[in-house]
Amino acid sequence: MKKSKHKIALLAVIVILLLAFLVQFSDKKSDTKISYHVSPAMSFFITSVNPGRGGDLGGLAGADAYCTALAKEAGVPGKEWHAYLSTSPKNGTPGINAKDRIGNGPWYNAKGELVANNLEELHGVNALSKVTALNEKGEVISGRGDTVNMHDILTGSNDKGELVATTTDTTCSNWTSSDVGSTYVGHHDRIGINESAPMKSWNSSHMTRGCSLPALRSTGGAGLFYCFATK
Repeated sequence: MKKSKHKIALLAVIVILLLAFLVQFSDKKSDTKISYHVSPAMSFFITSVNPGRGGDLGGLAGADAYCTALAKEAGVPGKEWHAYLSTSPKNGTPGINAKDRIGNGPWYNAKGELVANNLEELHGVNALSKVTALNEKGEVISGRGDTVNMHDILTGSNDKGELVATTTDTTCSNWTSSDVGSTYVGHHDRIGINESAPMKSWNSSHMTRGCSLPALRSTGGAGLFYCFATK
């Protein structure tokens, strides 16, 4: 009888210890940060998803903060990130060229592969393509020919990385609008409806039909944009 009681007590202790271990393991697991196994050298990526409001990115400051947050989540903190976006002059404030916001390079993707050494190479002969223009997780972004085409990347820029000289809104009201205006996009996969230079441009292919997510999707996009580490 005493032996049975001892066995029951021992089993109870074992169960309690096991439950305590499982709870502790569960807590540690919930505290574990997401790791995408990206290279610490990453200094360039395309956002994996739009913040949720189409062309309204919260202005340049909001877009930069979003780049920084995604990089940190991917495991590459401690760098200064800027979105590759141009803005128009407004209320006495001069416009800003995307190329002037991103530093001087070199830039590497999430796999540590060099995409461009400097600004001249970035806007000339670079290594950007569907297989190298990865998101912050190191994933390939679908393009033309895939089930879902997301190759339209927001830039508001011409092929030199500068604001497009026109009276038409080409920056979704300086990245604060999701309902009015339009913007220029580039093709990250360097593929379009024909073989013309704009269709193969990573930063300046065509205008969108609007700034809402449905409008951006209608021409082959998802409201994604380029992020560069400035240093």
